[in-house]
Amino acid sequence: MEIKLKRIDENYLMEATNDSGNTVRTDGSPAIGGSNQAMRPMQLLLAAIGSCSSIDIISLLRKQRQELDDIQITVKADREEGKVPSLFSKIYVHYDLYGDIDEKKAKRAVDISMEKYCSVALILRESAEIVWSYEIKKG
Repeated sequence: MEIKLKRIDENYLMEATNDSGNTVRTDGSPAIGGSNQAMRPMQLLLAAIGSCSSIDIISLLRKQRQELDDIQITVKADREEGKVPSLFSKIYVHYDLYGDIDEKKAKRAVDISMEKYCSVALILRESAEIVWSYEIKKG
């Protein structure tokens, strides 16, 4: 796995490209001279935990023959105050699962993802408490 980054402007706007040619841009906050044109690196980590765990949950529910019509994830985090670096202290992940899904199977899929399968969660839990919740929304 390889990612290459190139600078886009004279400040902090960067473009990362993977070996398939897919790109994502990052930027710094305006407080440090960034221009708010892209996600910040710490925001990408939150997007990564949601994306990584959603792959697990979708896969696990498919294997259990659950009718998952949609999944939406909200990720929030608290950061250490007054520290450099300012790491995440607590991460909150909430899953809205849409469809006719068995409660026990949904709980198992979410728990297994966050406790065992999601590589991003396993990395981040070394420095932050991660809590998660889910809600099944039928119809």
